[in-house]
Amino acid sequence: MLPSTMNAVSITTPGGPEVLGIESLPVPVPQQGEILVRVAGAGLNRADIVQREGNYNVPAGAPKTLGLEISGEVVALGPQVARWRVGDKVAALVVGGGYAEFATVHESNAMPIPAGMTEIEAAALPETFMTVWHNVFERGGLKPGETLLVHGGSSGIGTTAIMLANAFGAKVLATARSKAKCDACLSLGATRAIDYRNEDFVAAVKDATGGKGADVILDMVGGAYVSRNYQAAAMDGRIVQIATLEGGKPEVDIRTLMQKRLTHTGSTLRGRSIEFKAALARALEQKVWPMFADKRIWPLVDKTFPLREAGAAHARLQASDHIGKIILVTGQA
Repeated sequence: MLPSTMNAVSITTPGGPEVLGIESLPVPVPQQGEILVRVAGAGLNRADIVQREGNYNVPAGAPKTLGLEISGEVVALGPQVARWRVGDKVAALVVGGGYAEFATVHESNAMPIPAGMTEIEAAALPETFMTVWHNVFERGGLKPGETLLVHGGSSGIGTTAIMLANAFGAKVLATARSKAKCDACLSLGATRAIDYRNEDFVAAVKDATGGKGADVILDMVGGAYVSRNYQAAAMDGRIVQIATLEGGKPEVDIRTLMQKRLTHTGSTLRGRSIEFKAALARALEQKVWPMFADKRIWPLVDKTFPLREAGAAHARLQASDHIGKIILVTGQA
């Protein structure tokens, strides 16, 4: 018998990590095509911070509760669910509501937890792997033998990008802000890790590529990095923007883009359609999930926190103290 109420993380008022608390909410009821998941783990993302601060336009109809990716056990099925059964273990991309003991998701946006992977590790999969797959491989068109530059290489996105690009035969360069973070990038398959506090990443990229530059650049920084990315890019390079942590209105010399025939694109994921996310999920299952069998790739979990310590988890994410993914765990005391 399922409970009628659940614990969920609430935002008392827009602000810092201290505004996060616990409230009791009704357990959601799965609608047509949806499954109800008893959440074991929920991954943290930078978008959660922006929403907590009151600066994020939540998609229409999305839960107000934070949380964009979950893992756990299917405990109820809505009408016309075809793929999943009660008891199945899944990792899923949700449009919101992941920081809770239960969450609903359209069945097509859920993926099976790979064999041998814990539910907590699997909570690090959906948002990061979908984001990297779409932006690095689909939008960026990264090919074997090309060079990928990843900014924020020790983040959840960064560690995933390093592992996937390396697994698919690309050379990976990564920026990070400390020796420990750079060492982590190297251990995951980066051929060079650049401490951006002490090195000019443009010069480092040129040095590492014999003057050619990076074929694809995955950037979540924005701001002054945009013009520097243009300098670090190879001819016909592709820059993919997934966030703008340092600002969204950069000053650039557009002539560099023209002279190098660069492509500067970008995307967001949360507001995309169920069908779009389903296509990403199926692509990952087909092309990436088999790599988990021999652990060629594996999600990197930095630290776990119980739901009641969501504020501390946010503080760690916001301070960029993490290496890999931070996970909220419903089963922890």
